Amino acid sequence: MGYIIDYAKPCHVHFIGIGGMSMSGLAYILKNNGFVVTGSDLRTSIESEYLLKAGIPVSIGHDAKNITQDIGLIVYNAAIHPNNPEFAKACEYHIPMLTRGEVLGQIMAMYPTSIGVSGTHGKTTTTSILSHILLAAGLDPTISVGSELPKIGGTVRLGRSRYFLAEACEFTNSYHHLYPWLEVILNIEREHMDFFKTYENLRDSFHTYLKHVPANGYVIIHNAIDKLEELTHDLACHVVTFGVEDPSAHFQATNITLIENTPYYQYDVVDNQTHQVLFHAKLQIPGLHNVCNSLAAITAAIMMQLPIEAMQEALWEYKGAGSRFEYKGVIGGATLYDDYAHHPQEVAATLQAASNFPHKDIWAIFQPHTYSRTQMFLDDFVKALQAADHVIVAELFPAREQRKDFAVDSVIVKDHLLAAGVDAYYLPTYAEMEKFLLSRDIQGDLLITMGGSGDIHEFGDYLFSEEKRQ
Repeated sequence: MGYIIDYAKPCHVHFIGIGGMSMSGLAYILKNNGFVVTGSDLRTSIESEYLLKAGIPVSIGHDAKNITQDIGLIVYNAAIHPNNPEFAKACEYHIPMLTRGEVLGQIMAMYPTSIGVSGTHGKTTTTSILSHILLAAGLDPTISVGSELPKIGGTVRLGRSRYFLAEACEFTNSYHHLYPWLEVILNIEREHMDFFKTYENLRDSFHTYLKHVPANGYVIIHNAIDKLEELTHDLACHVVTFGVEDPSAHFQATNITLIENTPYYQYDVVDNQTHQVLFHAKLQIPGLHNVCNSLAAITAAIMMQLPIEAMQEALWEYKGAGSRFEYKGVIGGATLYDDYAHHPQEVAATLQAASNFPHKDIWAIFQPHTYSRTQMFLDDFVKALQAADHVIVAELFPAREQRKDFAVDSVIVKDHLLAAGVDAYYLPTYAEMEKFLLSRDIQGDLLITMGGSGDIHEFGDYLFSEEKRQ
Protein backbone atom coordinates (compact mmCIF):
# COMPACT_ATOMS: atom_id res chain seq x y z
CA MET A 1 0.00 0.00 0.00
CA GLY A 2 1.24 3.49 -0.81
CA TYR A 3 1.41 6.59 1.31
CA ILE A 4 -1.57 7.18 3.60
CA ILE A 5 -2.40 10.70 4.72
CA ASP A 6 -2.39 10.92 8.53
CA TYR A 7 -4.91 13.54 9.63
CA ALA A 8 -3.71 13.19 13.23
CA LYS A 9 -0.27 14.41 12.14
CA PRO A 10 -0.75 17.20 9.57
CA CYS A 11 2.34 17.88 7.48
CA HIS A 12 3.45 20.28 4.73
CA VAL A 13 1.73 19.31 1.45
CA HIS A 14 2.83 20.82 -1.87
CA PHE A 15 0.56 20.68 -4.94
CA ILE A 16 2.19 20.73 -8.39
CA GLY A 17 -0.50 22.23 -10.65
CA ILE A 18 -2.55 23.60 -7.77
CA GLY A 19 -4.61 25.93 -10.00
CA GLY A 20 -6.76 23.15 -11.40
CA MET A 21 -10.35 23.14 -10.15
CA SER A 22 -10.13 19.77 -8.42
CA MET A 23 -6.57 20.31 -7.18
CA SER A 24 -7.46 23.62 -5.56
CA GLY A 25 -10.46 22.00 -3.91
CA LEU A 26 -8.29 19.29 -2.35
CA ALA A 27 -5.85 21.97 -1.20
CA TYR A 28 -8.66 23.80 0.62
CA ILE A 29 -9.79 20.59 2.33
CA LEU A 30 -6.30 19.71 3.58
CA LYS A 31 -5.71 23.30 4.70
CA ASN A 32 -8.95 23.12 6.68
CA ASN A 33 -7.69 19.93 8.35
CA GLY A 34 -4.58 21.63 9.71
CA PHE A 35 -2.07 20.88 6.96
CA VAL A 36 0.44 23.46 5.75
CA VAL A 37 -0.36 23.75 2.03
CA THR A 38 1.66 25.33 -0.76
CA GLY A 39 1.50 24.94 -4.52
CA SER A 40 2.67 26.00 -7.93
CA ASP A 41 1.08 26.49 -11.32
CA LEU A 42 2.15 27.64 -14.76
CA ARG A 43 0.15 30.86 -14.67
CA THR A 44 -2.03 33.00 -12.46
CA SER A 45 -5.75 32.32 -12.48
CA ILE A 46 -8.89 33.08 -10.53
CA GLU A 47 -8.26 29.90 -8.56
CA SER A 48 -4.72 30.89 -7.64
CA GLU A 49 -6.00 34.24 -6.42
CA TYR A 50 -8.62 32.51 -4.26
CA LEU A 51 -5.94 30.21 -2.85
CA LEU A 52 -3.75 33.16 -1.90
CA LYS A 53 -6.68 34.79 -0.09
CA ALA A 54 -7.19 31.53 1.81
CA GLY A 55 -3.59 31.63 3.03
CA ILE A 56 -2.21 29.08 0.56
CA PRO A 57 0.96 30.41 -1.16
CA VAL A 58 1.07 29.78 -4.93
CA SER A 59 4.29 30.05 -6.92
CA ILE A 60 3.87 30.88 -10.59
CA GLY A 61 6.02 28.60 -12.69
CA HIS A 62 7.32 25.14 -11.89
CA ASP A 63 10.77 25.44 -10.32
CA ALA A 64 12.88 22.95 -8.38
CA LYS A 65 13.44 25.70 -5.78
CA ASN A 66 9.77 25.32 -4.78
CA ILE A 67 10.54 21.86 -3.40
CA THR A 68 12.04 22.00 0.08
CA GLN A 69 13.02 19.12 2.35
CA ASP A 70 10.40 20.02 4.97
CA ILE A 71 7.62 18.97 2.54
CA GLY A 72 5.96 15.77 3.73
CA LEU A 73 3.81 15.04 0.67
CA ILE A 74 3.63 16.02 -3.00
CA VAL A 75 0.28 15.99 -4.86
CA TYR A 76 0.32 16.18 -8.65
CA ASN A 77 -2.16 15.91 -11.51
CA ALA A 78 -2.19 14.09 -14.85
CA ALA A 79 -0.46 16.96 -16.66
CA ILE A 80 2.69 16.58 -14.56
CA HIS A 81 5.39 14.27 -15.93
CA PRO A 82 8.68 12.95 -14.45
CA ASN A 83 10.70 15.60 -16.32
CA ASN A 84 8.87 18.35 -14.44
CA PRO A 85 11.54 20.11 -12.32
CA GLU A 86 9.47 19.97 -9.13
CA PHE A 87 8.56 16.31 -9.67
CA ALA A 88 12.23 15.48 -10.30
CA LYS A 89 13.40 17.34 -7.19
CA ALA A 90 10.76 15.61 -5.06
CA CYS A 91 12.09 12.26 -6.30
CA GLU A 92 15.62 13.36 -5.43
CA TYR A 93 14.49 14.20 -1.88
CA HIS A 94 12.46 10.95 -1.66
CA ILE A 95 9.31 12.88 -0.73
CA PRO A 96 6.14 10.73 -0.83
CA MET A 97 3.93 11.54 -3.82
CA LEU A 98 0.25 10.96 -4.53
CA THR A 99 -1.83 11.71 -7.60
CA ARG A 100 -4.86 13.98 -7.45
CA GLY A 101 -7.11 10.91 -7.69
CA GLU A 102 -5.35 9.11 -4.85
CA VAL A 103 -5.78 12.11 -2.53
CA LEU A 104 -9.43 12.50 -3.51
CA GLY A 105 -9.96 8.80 -2.79
CA GLN A 106 -8.39 9.08 0.66
CA ILE A 107 -10.50 12.14 1.49
CA MET A 108 -13.66 10.46 0.20
CA ALA A 109 -13.01 7.43 2.41
CA MET A 110 -13.47 9.66 5.48
CA TYR A 111 -17.17 10.15 4.65
CA PRO A 112 -19.72 7.31 5.12
CA THR A 113 -22.13 8.76 2.56
CA SER A 114 -19.91 9.60 -0.39
CA ILE A 115 -21.16 10.33 -3.89
CA GLY A 116 -19.16 10.29 -7.12
CA VAL A 117 -20.55 11.76 -10.34
CA SER A 118 -18.98 10.35 -13.48
CA GLY A 119 -19.46 10.19 -17.24
CA THR A 120 -17.76 11.62 -20.28
CA HIS A 121 -20.08 14.65 -20.36
CA GLY A 122 -22.16 16.55 -17.80
CA LYS A 123 -20.25 15.82 -14.59
CA THR A 124 -19.95 19.41 -13.42
CA THR A 125 -23.56 20.34 -14.12
CA THR A 126 -24.94 17.20 -12.47
CA THR A 127 -22.65 17.60 -9.44
CA SER A 128 -23.73 21.23 -9.17
CA ILE A 129 -27.45 20.38 -9.30
CA LEU A 130 -27.02 17.62 -6.74
CA SER A 131 -25.08 20.08 -4.56
CA HIS A 132 -28.09 22.39 -4.59
CA ILE A 133 -30.39 19.49 -3.69
CA LEU A 134 -28.24 18.36 -0.76
CA LEU A 135 -28.05 21.93 0.54
CA ALA A 136 -31.80 22.47 0.11
CA ALA A 137 -32.32 19.28 2.15
CA GLY A 138 -30.17 20.74 4.94
CA LEU A 139 -27.51 18.01 4.85
CA ASP A 140 -24.40 20.24 5.25
CA PRO A 141 -22.28 18.30 2.71
CA THR A 142 -18.63 18.67 1.77
CA ILE A 143 -18.52 19.35 -1.99
CA SER A 144 -15.81 19.33 -4.66
CA VAL A 145 -17.02 20.48 -8.07
CA GLY A 146 -15.17 21.16 -11.33
CA SER A 147 -16.19 24.77 -11.83
CA GLU A 148 -17.14 27.89 -9.93
CA LEU A 149 -20.50 27.25 -8.25
CA PRO A 150 -22.04 30.50 -6.96
CA LYS A 151 -24.06 28.68 -4.31
CA ILE A 152 -20.89 27.61 -2.50
CA GLY A 153 -18.74 30.58 -3.49
CA GLY A 154 -16.13 28.61 -5.42
CA THR A 155 -15.27 25.01 -6.26
CA VAL A 156 -15.31 23.51 -2.77
CA ARG A 157 -17.55 23.58 0.28
CA LEU A 158 -16.41 22.30 3.65
CA GLY A 159 -19.31 20.70 5.51
CA ARG A 160 -19.52 18.96 8.87
CA SER A 161 -21.71 15.99 8.03
CA ARG A 162 -21.27 12.45 6.72
CA TYR A 163 -21.97 13.58 3.13
CA PHE A 164 -19.25 14.11 0.54
CA LEU A 165 -20.00 14.87 -3.12
CA ALA A 166 -17.37 15.02 -5.85
CA GLU A 167 -16.83 14.64 -9.56
CA ALA A 168 -15.20 11.35 -10.51
CA CYS A 169 -13.04 11.76 -13.62
CA GLU A 170 -12.24 8.81 -15.86
CA PHE A 171 -9.08 10.29 -17.41
CA THR A 172 -5.98 8.18 -16.53
CA ASN A 173 -8.37 5.95 -14.54
CA SER A 174 -8.30 8.57 -11.78
CA TYR A 175 -11.67 7.42 -10.40
CA HIS A 176 -10.30 3.94 -9.72
CA HIS A 177 -9.01 5.40 -6.45
CA LEU A 178 -12.57 6.23 -5.35
CA TYR A 179 -14.98 3.92 -3.52
CA PRO A 180 -18.21 5.94 -3.24
CA TRP A 181 -21.37 4.70 -1.59
CA LEU A 182 -23.33 6.07 -4.56
CA GLU A 183 -22.14 6.51 -8.13
CA VAL A 184 -23.90 8.48 -10.86
CA ILE A 185 -22.94 7.43 -14.41
CA LEU A 186 -24.21 9.91 -17.00
CA ASN A 187 -22.83 8.47 -20.25
CA ILE A 188 -19.88 6.53 -21.68
CA GLU A 189 -18.79 8.03 -24.98
CA ARG A 190 -15.51 7.98 -26.89
CA GLU A 191 -13.35 10.46 -25.01
CA HIS A 192 -9.72 10.65 -23.85
CA MET A 193 -8.78 8.18 -26.54
CA ASP A 194 -5.16 9.34 -26.28
CA PHE A 195 -5.18 7.46 -22.98
CA PHE A 196 -7.76 4.69 -23.42
CA LYS A 197 -6.87 3.88 -27.07
CA THR A 198 -10.09 1.90 -27.64
CA TYR A 199 -13.75 2.27 -26.68
CA GLU A 200 -13.67 -1.18 -25.06
CA ASN A 201 -10.84 -0.08 -22.81
CA LEU A 202 -12.95 2.92 -21.77
CA ARG A 203 -15.95 0.67 -21.02
CA ASP A 204 -13.74 -1.73 -19.08
CA SER A 205 -12.47 1.23 -17.06
CA PHE A 206 -16.02 2.26 -16.14
CA HIS A 207 -16.87 -1.34 -15.29
CA THR A 208 -13.97 -1.47 -12.83
CA TYR A 209 -15.16 1.77 -11.23
CA LEU A 210 -18.74 0.50 -10.97
CA LYS A 211 -17.56 -2.54 -9.00
CA HIS A 212 -16.21 -0.23 -6.27
CA VAL A 213 -19.69 0.46 -4.89
CA PRO A 214 -20.47 -1.56 -1.73
CA ALA A 215 -23.39 -4.00 -1.59
CA ASN A 216 -25.56 -1.52 0.32
CA GLY A 217 -24.75 1.26 -2.13
CA TYR A 218 -26.21 2.47 -5.42
CA VAL A 219 -25.22 2.86 -9.04
CA ILE A 220 -27.43 5.45 -10.74
CA ILE A 221 -26.87 4.94 -14.45
CA HIS A 222 -28.27 6.24 -17.74
CA ASN A 223 -30.42 3.54 -19.31
CA ALA A 224 -29.40 4.62 -22.84
CA ILE A 225 -25.76 3.55 -22.36
CA ASP A 226 -24.85 0.95 -24.98
CA LYS A 227 -24.92 -2.69 -23.80
CA LEU A 228 -25.73 -1.63 -20.26
CA GLU A 229 -26.13 -5.19 -19.02
CA GLU A 230 -22.45 -5.89 -19.74
CA LEU A 231 -21.53 -3.17 -17.26
CA THR A 232 -24.01 -3.97 -14.49
CA HIS A 233 -24.65 -7.74 -14.52
CA ASP A 234 -22.04 -8.60 -11.88
CA LEU A 235 -22.50 -5.65 -9.52
CA ALA A 236 -23.30 -6.45 -5.90
CA CYS A 237 -24.98 -3.10 -5.26
CA HIS A 238 -28.39 -1.69 -6.20
CA VAL A 239 -28.57 -0.59 -9.85
CA VAL A 240 -31.10 2.14 -10.66
CA THR A 241 -31.59 3.47 -14.19
CA PHE A 242 -32.83 6.82 -15.48
CA GLY A 243 -33.80 7.92 -18.97
CA VAL A 244 -35.39 10.66 -21.03
CA GLU A 245 -38.72 9.56 -22.53
CA ASP A 246 -37.72 6.00 -21.63
CA PRO A 247 -40.43 3.84 -20.02
CA SER A 248 -37.95 0.98 -19.59
CA ALA A 249 -35.86 2.99 -17.10
CA HIS A 250 -36.65 3.00 -13.40
CA PHE A 251 -37.18 6.77 -13.54
CA GLN A 252 -37.89 8.87 -16.60
CA ALA A 253 -38.37 12.45 -17.69
CA THR A 254 -41.46 12.78 -19.84
CA ASN A 255 -43.86 15.45 -21.15
CA ILE A 256 -40.83 17.65 -21.87
CA THR A 257 -41.71 21.15 -23.04
CA LEU A 258 -40.18 24.62 -23.05
CA ILE A 259 -41.40 26.88 -20.28
CA GLU A 260 -43.44 29.60 -21.97
CA ASN A 261 -41.37 32.53 -23.25
CA THR A 262 -38.10 31.02 -22.00
CA PRO A 263 -35.31 28.81 -23.40
CA TYR A 264 -35.64 26.46 -20.40
CA TYR A 265 -37.33 23.05 -20.17
CA GLN A 266 -39.88 21.58 -17.80
CA TYR A 267 -40.88 17.93 -17.45
CA ASP A 268 -42.58 15.32 -15.31
CA VAL A 269 -40.49 12.98 -13.19
CA VAL A 270 -42.08 9.53 -13.38
CA ASP A 271 -41.43 6.44 -11.27
CA ASN A 272 -41.92 3.75 -13.91
CA GLN A 273 -42.16 1.03 -11.29
CA THR A 274 -45.28 2.54 -9.72
CA HIS A 275 -46.34 4.55 -12.81
CA GLN A 276 -46.62 7.62 -10.62
CA VAL A 277 -45.70 11.18 -11.49
CA LEU A 278 -43.50 12.17 -8.55
CA PHE A 279 -43.35 15.86 -9.36
CA HIS A 280 -43.09 18.47 -12.10
CA ALA A 281 -39.54 19.75 -12.62
CA LYS A 282 -38.71 23.22 -13.94
CA LEU A 283 -35.21 24.22 -14.98
CA GLN A 284 -33.45 27.55 -15.34
CA ILE A 285 -30.57 26.16 -17.41
CA PRO A 286 -30.91 25.59 -21.16
CA GLY A 287 -30.59 22.48 -23.30
CA LEU A 288 -32.19 19.06 -23.61
CA HIS A 289 -28.96 17.53 -22.30
CA ASN A 290 -29.65 19.24 -19.00
CA VAL A 291 -33.00 17.47 -18.74
CA CYS A 292 -30.92 14.29 -18.59
CA ASN A 293 -28.34 15.74 -16.20
CA SER A 294 -30.98 17.03 -13.82
CA LEU A 295 -32.87 13.72 -13.92
CA ALA A 296 -29.66 11.91 -12.93
CA ALA A 297 -29.31 14.18 -9.89
CA ILE A 298 -32.99 13.69 -9.03
CA THR A 299 -32.67 9.89 -9.23
CA ALA A 300 -29.71 9.99 -6.85
CA ALA A 301 -31.69 12.20 -4.47
CA ILE A 302 -34.66 9.82 -4.58
CA MET A 303 -32.41 6.90 -3.63
CA MET A 304 -31.12 9.02 -0.74
CA GLN A 305 -34.75 9.54 0.30
CA LEU A 306 -34.49 13.30 0.17
CA PRO A 307 -37.64 15.45 0.20
CA ILE A 308 -39.33 16.17 -3.13
CA GLU A 309 -39.63 19.78 -2.03
CA ALA A 310 -35.83 20.06 -1.78
CA MET A 311 -35.47 18.76 -5.34
CA GLN A 312 -38.03 21.19 -6.74
CA GLU A 313 -36.52 24.12 -4.86
CA ALA A 314 -32.97 23.26 -5.94
CA LEU A 315 -33.83 22.74 -9.62
CA TRP A 316 -35.57 26.09 -9.88
CA GLU A 317 -32.85 27.88 -7.92
CA TYR A 318 -29.92 26.45 -9.91
CA LYS A 319 -28.88 28.82 -12.71
CA GLY A 320 -25.59 27.27 -13.80
CA ALA A 321 -21.93 27.01 -12.89
CA GLY A 322 -18.90 28.74 -14.32
CA SER A 323 -18.34 28.13 -18.06
CA ARG A 324 -21.58 26.14 -18.34
CA PHE A 325 -23.58 28.36 -20.70
CA GLU A 326 -22.46 31.25 -18.53
CA TYR A 327 -23.62 34.76 -19.45
CA LYS A 328 -20.63 37.06 -19.97
CA GLY A 329 -22.00 40.33 -21.38
CA VAL A 330 -22.99 42.26 -24.51
CA ILE A 331 -20.64 43.36 -27.30
CA GLY A 332 -21.79 45.27 -30.37
CA GLY A 333 -25.41 44.46 -29.52
CA ALA A 334 -24.68 40.70 -29.42
CA THR A 335 -24.94 38.59 -26.26
CA LEU A 336 -21.90 36.50 -25.28
CA TYR A 337 -22.08 33.21 -23.38
CA ASP A 338 -19.31 30.81 -22.42
CA ASP A 339 -19.44 27.00 -22.31
CA TYR A 340 -17.03 24.15 -21.59
CA ALA A 341 -18.06 22.17 -24.69
CA HIS A 342 -14.95 20.49 -26.12
CA HIS A 343 -16.31 17.20 -27.50
CA PRO A 344 -18.53 16.99 -30.61
CA GLN A 345 -21.55 15.83 -28.61
CA GLU A 346 -21.08 18.66 -26.14
CA VAL A 347 -20.75 21.20 -28.98
CA ALA A 348 -23.96 19.88 -30.55
CA ALA A 349 -25.80 20.00 -27.21
CA THR A 350 -24.62 23.54 -26.51
CA LEU A 351 -25.68 24.81 -29.93
CA GLN A 352 -29.07 23.08 -29.53
CA ALA A 353 -29.48 24.94 -26.24
CA ALA A 354 -28.44 28.20 -27.90
CA SER A 355 -31.10 27.77 -30.59
CA ASN A 356 -33.82 28.30 -27.96
CA PHE A 357 -32.50 31.74 -26.99
CA PRO A 358 -33.64 34.87 -28.85
CA HIS A 359 -31.13 35.50 -31.61
CA LYS A 360 -30.59 36.63 -35.17
CA ASP A 361 -27.48 34.57 -35.92
CA ILE A 362 -25.46 32.19 -33.74
CA TRP A 363 -21.66 32.54 -33.65
CA ALA A 364 -19.63 29.63 -32.32
CA ILE A 365 -16.21 30.81 -31.11
CA PHE A 366 -14.57 27.42 -30.85
CA GLN A 367 -11.17 26.51 -29.41
CA PRO A 368 -10.12 22.94 -30.28
CA HIS A 369 -8.81 21.17 -27.18
CA THR A 370 -5.85 18.81 -27.69
CA TYR A 371 -4.54 17.66 -31.07
CA SER A 372 -5.55 14.03 -30.48
CA ARG A 373 -9.21 14.83 -29.79
CA THR A 374 -9.36 17.26 -32.72
CA GLN A 375 -7.80 14.78 -35.12
CA MET A 376 -9.97 11.85 -34.00
CA PHE A 377 -13.24 13.81 -34.11
CA LEU A 378 -12.53 16.33 -36.89
CA ASP A 379 -15.49 15.27 -39.06
CA ASP A 380 -17.76 15.14 -36.00
CA PHE A 381 -16.71 18.63 -34.93
CA VAL A 382 -17.46 19.93 -38.43
CA LYS A 383 -20.89 18.30 -38.36
CA ALA A 384 -21.70 19.66 -34.90
CA LEU A 385 -20.53 23.19 -35.72
CA GLN A 386 -22.76 23.34 -38.79
CA ALA A 387 -25.58 24.17 -36.37
CA ALA A 388 -24.02 27.63 -35.99
CA ASP A 389 -24.46 30.37 -38.58
CA HIS A 390 -20.83 31.46 -38.25
CA VAL A 391 -17.77 29.86 -36.67
CA ILE A 392 -14.60 31.49 -35.41
CA VAL A 393 -11.82 28.95 -34.77
CA ALA A 394 -9.39 30.04 -32.08
CA GLU A 395 -5.84 28.79 -31.62
CA LEU A 396 -5.87 25.12 -30.64
CA PHE A 397 -5.09 24.45 -26.97
CA PRO A 398 -2.57 21.58 -26.93
CA ALA A 399 -2.57 20.81 -23.19
CA ARG A 400 -0.10 17.95 -22.78
CA GLU A 401 0.51 17.33 -26.53
CA GLN A 402 3.01 18.44 -29.22
CA ARG A 403 1.97 19.70 -32.68
CA LYS A 404 4.63 17.61 -34.44
CA ASP A 405 2.86 14.38 -33.46
CA PHE A 406 -0.40 15.21 -35.28
CA ALA A 407 -1.70 16.21 -38.70
CA VAL A 408 -4.24 18.79 -37.59
CA ASP A 409 -4.43 22.35 -36.30
CA SER A 410 -6.92 25.22 -36.12
CA VAL A 411 -6.36 26.24 -39.75
CA ILE A 412 -7.22 22.72 -40.88
CA VAL A 413 -10.39 22.80 -38.77
CA LYS A 414 -11.34 26.11 -40.39
CA ASP A 415 -10.64 24.73 -43.88
CA HIS A 416 -12.83 21.67 -43.27
CA LEU A 417 -15.64 23.91 -42.05
CA LEU A 418 -15.38 26.06 -45.19
CA ALA A 419 -15.43 22.93 -47.36
CA ALA A 420 -18.66 21.91 -45.61
CA GLY A 421 -20.24 25.26 -46.48
CA VAL A 422 -19.84 26.85 -43.04
CA ASP A 423 -18.97 30.55 -42.77
CA ALA A 424 -15.73 30.00 -40.84
CA TYR A 425 -12.71 32.10 -39.81
CA TYR A 426 -9.41 31.43 -38.07
CA LEU A 427 -8.64 34.20 -35.57
CA PRO A 428 -5.90 33.23 -33.12
CA THR A 429 -5.96 36.20 -30.71
CA TYR A 430 -8.54 37.98 -28.57
CA ALA A 431 -7.73 41.29 -30.25
CA GLU A 432 -8.34 39.87 -33.73
CA MET A 433 -11.64 38.32 -32.60
CA GLU A 434 -12.84 41.56 -31.05
CA LYS A 435 -11.87 43.67 -34.06
CA PHE A 436 -13.51 41.22 -36.47
CA LEU A 437 -16.75 40.93 -34.52
CA LEU A 438 -17.11 44.69 -34.13
CA SER A 439 -16.59 45.11 -37.88
CA ARG A 440 -19.69 42.96 -38.51
CA ASP A 441 -23.37 43.69 -37.96
CA ILE A 442 -23.87 41.42 -34.95
CA GLN A 443 -26.76 43.35 -33.37
CA GLY A 444 -29.15 40.74 -31.93
CA ASP A 445 -26.74 37.84 -32.49
CA LEU A 446 -25.75 35.23 -29.92
CA LEU A 447 -22.04 34.52 -29.43
CA ILE A 448 -20.80 31.49 -27.54
CA THR A 449 -17.20 30.66 -26.68
CA MET A 450 -16.58 26.92 -26.45
CA GLY A 451 -13.59 24.83 -25.47
CA GLY A 452 -12.00 22.69 -22.77
CA SER A 453 -9.41 23.80 -20.23
CA GLY A 454 -7.80 26.31 -22.61
CA ASP A 455 -7.97 30.09 -22.49
CA ILE A 456 -11.02 30.73 -24.70
CA HIS A 457 -13.13 31.13 -21.56
CA GLU A 458 -11.18 34.28 -20.74
CA PHE A 459 -12.27 36.05 -23.94
CA GLY A 460 -15.31 37.47 -22.17
CA ASP A 461 -13.14 38.68 -19.29
CA TYR A 462 -10.88 40.36 -21.84
CA LEU A 463 -13.81 42.09 -23.54
CA PHE A 464 -15.53 43.27 -20.40
CA SER A 465 -12.60 43.97 -18.09
CA GLU A 466 -12.62 47.14 -15.99
CA GLU A 467 -9.68 48.53 -17.96
CA LYS A 468 -11.53 48.26 -21.28
CA ARG A 469 -14.66 49.87 -19.87
CA GLN A 470 -12.78 52.94 -18.66
